[in-house]
Amino acid sequence: MNKSIQPDILGKPAEEQEQQDRYRAPALDKGLDILELLADQPEGLTRGEIVKALDRGPSEIYRMLERLVARQYVLRSLAGDRYSLSLKMFDLAHRYPPNHRLVTQALPVMDRYVKEAEQSCHLGVYDRGNVQIVAQVNSPAASSMTVRPGTRVNLLDTGSGQVLLACESEERRRQMLAEHVALDGEVQIPPDELEHMLEAVRATGYRQRESMQYFGVIDISCPILGPHGHALAVLTTPYIRRIDRHAIPSLDRARELMLQAARDLSLLANA
Repeated sequence: MNKSIQPDILGKPAEEQEQQDRYRAPALDKGLDILELLADQPEGLTRGEIVKALDRGPSEIYRMLERLVARQYVLRSLAGDRYSLSLKMFDLAHRYPPNHRLVTQALPVMDRYVKEAEQSCHLGVYDRGNVQIVAQVNSPAASSMTVRPGTRVNLLDTGSGQVLLACESEERRRQMLAEHVALDGEVQIPPDELEHMLEAVRATGYRQRESMQYFGVIDISCPILGPHGHALAVLTTPYIRRIDRHAIPSLDRARELMLQAARDLSLLANA
């Protein structure tokens, strides 16, 4: 077998593995390992816990932690014994020009929608195998359903994820599915059933169905389309029906308003 295509134990071509090994940056890898570890630890970790989790020497972890604290990517507790992520990376992500421009354009349109529909809505984009919420506008009602910006939601069992998948080419969709890693609580959907759901989205241009996460909620998700017809983002409202005497727009009216908002944002995104 030709060496250039012989797979290694990770299933990657040997040539690709050699390229990765050639350009290794151990110090950068250590820093990224720490950031990725702390991202899953809302209460933070002690230095000893980080050393144990990463199986590295105490001195190298100490030096890297000090630099991350100095650059404000990591926060040290007042007692000095625990480390946690700061919001700096979250801030950087929102300053990234495409996301910043999209959110800036979307917020006035979303604000108009929530006032007319009396429902909350949020904006999501595809990110590393799932959906990242980049903007949220709350309903003017006293109580509403909120998805915090920065939250990651599942690609397969949410309206946001299914719309993003449905509005991509077959090749790109396969790549997104390959990158997907299930988040907490994901509902398992057989491939044939998922494809049927995606076909329905392509046929109607939106996705409306009962939430697979919350009882009594109907998700309406509409794509923000780019110049080639692919979804740049997805706008979703978790429609909640009121049962008191206060009359709100119907589900059908909320869907009409959501579709119009998505069309308006698609025009802005392509301007």
